[in-house]
Amino acid sequence: MSLEKLGEGLGRPARFGTETRSVILDVCPQSAAVADVVRVWNRRRAEKTARISFATPENLWQVMTAKRCLLLKTLCGAGPVSIPEAARRVRRGVTAVRADVTVLVNAGILLQARGGIVCPFDSIKVEFVLTNREGTTSN
Repeated sequence: MSLEKLGEGLGRPARFGTETRSVILDVCPQSAAVADVVRVWNRRRAEKTARISFATPENLWQVMTAKRCLLLKTLCGAGPVSIPEAARRVRRGVTAVRADVTVLVNAGILLQARGGIVCPFDSIKVEFVLTNREGTTSN
């Protein structure tokens, strides 16, 4: 599966006002993600925390590599930053950071802004549960 397809159909993060903006990256089957959208739609008010769901833990970790996590940590709450400036802050090459930014924009975690990129979140939480085939929790 291509990285562009990972978040397909799961939407973009919600925009927030001046309150703390956070997002939860989780692992959730598409049917459950759709049910959550319907539940929020029927309530007619947005959740306090945005959510971006991935179909499997493997899909999540294809997007959230260690270097991308460091990039996101650096960009959280920083406002618009140019890609060369982001590369300087994480001490990496511009080409590599540009490739990571493309993946994170496609996943809905970063946004392209005038003058560069912006992480619209002050905090990012990653949550998932690993289970074996029999359905019991792995230790």
